Amino acid sequence: MTTRIERRFATLKAEGRAGLVTFTMSGDPDYETSLDILNALPKAGADLLEIGMPFTDPMADGPAIQASGLRALKAGQTLKKTLAMVREFRKGNDDTPIVLMGYYNPVYIYGVDRFLVDAKAAGVDGLIIVDLPPEEDNELCIPALKAGLNFIRLATPTTDDKRLPMVLTNTSGFVYYVSITGITGSATPDPNRVADAVARIKRHCTLPVAVGFGVKNAAQASSIGRHADAVVVGSALVDALRASLGPNDKATPGTIKAVTDLAAEIAAGVRSAKRVAAE
Repeated sequence: MTTRIERRFATLKAEGRAGLVTFTMSGDPDYETSLDILNALPKAGADLLEIGMPFTDPMADGPAIQASGLRALKAGQTLKKTLAMVREFRKGNDDTPIVLMGYYNPVYIYGVDRFLVDAKAAGVDGLIIVDLPPEEDNELCIPALKAGLNFIRLATPTTDDKRLPMVLTNTSGFVYYVSITGITGSATPDPNRVADAVARIKRHCTLPVAVGFGVKNAAQASSIGRHADAVVVGSALVDALRASLGPNDKATPGTIKAVTDLAAEIAAGVRSAKRVAAE
C-alpha cells in the first residue's frame, strides 16, 4: 500500500515538476493560528507539509526555528496537541502529505508504540527525527515502517559514498538532502553543488530527493527545483511569521497572510523551474 508521500511524488513526476515542502512549527505563535496556516498552505502551493514538533533543546536548528519552537512551547504546545492539529487538518484535507520533524526525546517520553498508533490514526504520513542515526533504527525507524509510516533520513554534504548506503537503508518516502553544513537558515545553497549531490544520491537509490536548508526566495527555489524532486523551505517562512507578530509574540491579522504570501511566491519559483533530467 502506497503512502500519501509516495503518491504525491508520483504525481509530481507525472507533471514533470519539482514539489514544494513547507516547514512550519506546530503551535507557533499559538495553536489556532498555526492550524490556520497549515490549512492555508496547500492552497498557497505547498505540495507536502513538514510540521515541527517543538523541543526545548533543538541542537540542529538555527536561531529562527529555535525561537519558533520556544514560542510554541510558551503558548502551551505539546506533542499531543501537534497530533490533534494533524487530526483537525485532515478533516478538510485528506490528500496533502504530512511529515512530522523533530527530535527523539518528545517521542520517547510520549511512548514509541503509543506515538506510532496515534500518529497514524491522526493522519501523519512520515517522520524526520534528526538525532536518530541509522545505528539506532530499532528505536523508532523500524517500528515506524512496520506501522505504515515513511521514515525520512537526512543526507548532508559530509555524507560520503561509504556512509550514504547506511543512511539510505530503511529510508522511505524521500531523502532529505541538507544542502549546507551547519544549522538551519545559516547560509545559501550552491545550485551546482546541489545538482551534483542529488545525482550522487540517486546513484545509490531510487527515492525522490528533497533539498532544503537556506532556501529563502523564489529564485533560489527555482534554481534548486531544476535538479531536486522537491524544495524544502522552513526558516524563511518562520522568519515571515515572526516579523508579522505583535507585542508579546501574539498573532496579528497579517500573520497567516505573511506566511502564505511567501509560500505562494516560492511555489511559483519552484513551478517555473526548467527541469533537468534527474533520473
